[in-house]
Amino acid sequence: MAHELNLAKGQSAILRNLPLDTDEIWQARVDLAACLSMAARLGLEEGICNHFSAVVPGHPDLFLVNRLGWAFQEATASSLLICDFEGNVVAGDGVPEATAFFIHARLHKMSARVGAAFHTHMPNATALSMVEGDPFIWAGQTALKFYGRVAVDENYNGLALDEREGDRIAAVLGNKDILFMKNHGVMVCAPNIAEAWDDLYYLERAAEVQLKAMSTGRSLIPVPTDIAEQAAKQMREGDPESARLHLESVKRVLDRQVPEYRT
Repeated sequence: MAHELNLAKGQSAILRNLPLDTDEIWQARVDLAACLSMAARLGLEEGICNHFSAVVPGHPDLFLVNRLGWAFQEATASSLLICDFEGNVVAGDGVPEATAFFIHARLHKMSARVGAAFHTHMPNATALSMVEGDPFIWAGQTALKFYGRVAVDENYNGLALDEREGDRIAAVLGNKDILFMKNHGVMVCAPNIAEAWDDLYYLERAAEVQLKAMSTGRSLIPVPTDIAEQAAKQMREGDPESARLHLESVKRVLDRQVPEYRT
């Protein structure tokens, strides 16, 4: 299902005086590799078809992304690619998967607020993308983390194999953070890697709990709107620091169990 990126190169990659091997960039590599590794351990990926990206620190016109043909569990800090928005691989061995490029390059280019973008077909959230109506019923506390932050792409349009589809997806996302892509999967966008990871993890947990409740056949009890809004605000106020701590915890676990993700 993964597709190789084939672009007619109109120009060469821009030569850059600034180094791409700074400590800050390496830390971004480590953080993104940690997210890929833990996502694999939690079953949030699908084969070699899903992709995480992050803007390169100090280079708003470049982004890190996992390479074509490698499963999440194979990703290491050094295996990640640095690409520009024209499809050139500026640093790294390999090429990005085609849909990864056309979705992520356009998201990062069209919206400077998207510092990290994680796309998965993780099972529970994807299941909610396949049912009629809004994905969330807002009946569980974890789901309220996303109250007011969700957009829904109602028009599945096949694989994103050109810039037009990437632009369409970016436009549907608008100023929201979470995009449920009907009949497809989800996209999680955030200002940084830690917050993208935090949202991805809790999005799948919220979806899982809702599906379990729905499976009972009994009616779910939505949280009243005013309480939902209040709870969502409370959660958002603490999200950046909680996300940072969450990612640090993930890296400690991986350091004990699969430290090679840092290489």
